[in-house]
Amino acid sequence: MERTYRIIPYEERFRDDMIFMVLEAKDALGLVPTLREDLLDVRGNYLETGDGFWLAVEADEIGRERVIGCVGYRSVPGTDDAFLHRFFVKAARKRQGIGTALLSVAEEAVRGAGKSVLRVHLGGDPAVWFESRAFYRKHGFAEYAPRYMEKRLFGGEC
Repeated sequence: MERTYRIIPYEERFRDDMIFMVLEAKDALGLVPTLREDLLDVRGNYLETGDGFWLAVEADEIGRERVIGCVGYRSVPGTDDAFLHRFFVKAARKRQGIGTALLSVAEEAVRGAGKSVLRVHLGGDPAVWFESRAFYRKHGFAEYAPRYMEKRLFGGEC
């Protein structure tokens, strides 16, 4: 049975499942599965500020929709920049186009908000985040400082 997913704007009914997926994804990376407080209130920290947050969801074996990925962005006040946040794909679903689909939706929203630079912080240990670096490079991002990458959304190189 081929499993299909869809990308949707954040819905509160998926909050706990999203949190579990993020903790599971961090554990799969060998990280201590801690939770950033912004995920406890996505609506207040992303949506009500005019920024965005999306979920990748798919139906499980019995038809319940489960979260298999997420991404959000926050605008940097007083600039044309935005930062990606909480970009995770369930470990068992990596390399299936889900991350690319989430990134595409986020990039389109950031462009629509009039932002011209999309940035990401990659965390500390390069051994943990090597996969992320390769993913972002593949999608046009370039490093501009240690542990930071960016992509210009309206022409021009980083």
